[in-house]
Amino acid sequence: MRTHSITHNTRWNLRDAVAHLRECDLRLAEIIARCGPPKLRREPDAWRALSSSIIGQQVSVHAARAIRNRFAALVENKDFPSPADVLILPDETLRGAGLSANKTLSLRDLARHFEDGKISARKLNKLSDEDVIQTLIPVRGIGRWTAEMFLLFSMRRPDVWAIDDLGLQNAVRKIYELPDLSSTQLKTQMLEIALPWRPYRSLASWYLWRSLDNEPKVGK
Repeated sequence: MRTHSITHNTRWNLRDAVAHLRECDLRLAEIIARCGPPKLRREPDAWRALSSSIIGQQVSVHAARAIRNRFAALVENKDFPSPADVLILPDETLRGAGLSANKTLSLRDLARHFEDGKISARKLNKLSDEDVIQTLIPVRGIGRWTAEMFLLFSMRRPDVWAIDDLGLQNAVRKIYELPDLSSTQLKTQMLEIALPWRPYRSLASWYLWRSLDNEPKVGK
């Protein structure tokens, strides 16, 4: 088996990643053959990605898209409100876009973190995966899962393995024919199963979601 060394700021090649996963795991190779080449969506703008995640929490994909579109249109001559805009827009304007009281508070907190410089793309790009997570989770409305999805879909980090994701848990149970396990036991098994996939567990995650004809709704 080939070995790879990837740091948090290294660009990675999808072709190499697919070849590695095929080589190291026959069950994953079957999924790759069935699903074909990967198509990883991406939102590279950190503010847009994180605010959209908050907007999409606990609503359907259709509803999240509608609310995000209304939110995006709140400021004239802009295609998306900036953090500064969110801090000065009245509550009734944000609520009028379909945001709940909790999401309004969360968006304002996220905006303050950007305006204060606690969060910036420049700073995040210099951090390890775990340090990115620890930087984001103090924000109201952002938990570990949301931070991991940001790492995967916005920062395109290669080795994200979100063991708390229910879709990934279901896929691993099915593909590896795991017996009924406690949550702790399942997560331990998931870490062990995924060891050979490193440093491309992000791509393995995408294929596992695809095996269920599903992708994570960023904003959980």
